[in-house]
Amino acid sequence: QVQLVESGGGLVQAGGSLRLSCAASRSIFSFNAMLWYRQAPGKERELVAAISRGGLTNFADSVKGRFTIFRDNAKNIVYLQMNSLKPEDTAVYYCYGLRASVDYWGQGTQVTVSS
Repeated sequence: QVQLVESGGGLVQAGGSLRLSCAASRSIFSFNAMLWYRQAPGKERELVAAISRGGLTNFADSVKGRFTIFRDNAKNIVYLQMNSLKPEDTAVYYCYGLRASVDYWGQGTQVTVSS
């Protein structure tokens, strides 16, 4: 069974930082790509950042220059480093992986940024 487990969310003041982790139960190289999404109350889920198997990264315009996505291949963990957080970054953050044409989602982790 393939599982993605997020951790690292919490409450932080505006301007602060958090690092989210997504631990995969399989090698992260078995995924075509791994992504971070977020969903704020009353809003649709939106793509935040992505990293391909080859290491290419992509970010939403709203987080460029503030967020970084990277991975620890040995630990099968993908990280989302979030700096200069803003209240509008408040959301539940989800890890997503595409593996053998199957979608895998984590359970989500809450990030709350206070002003």
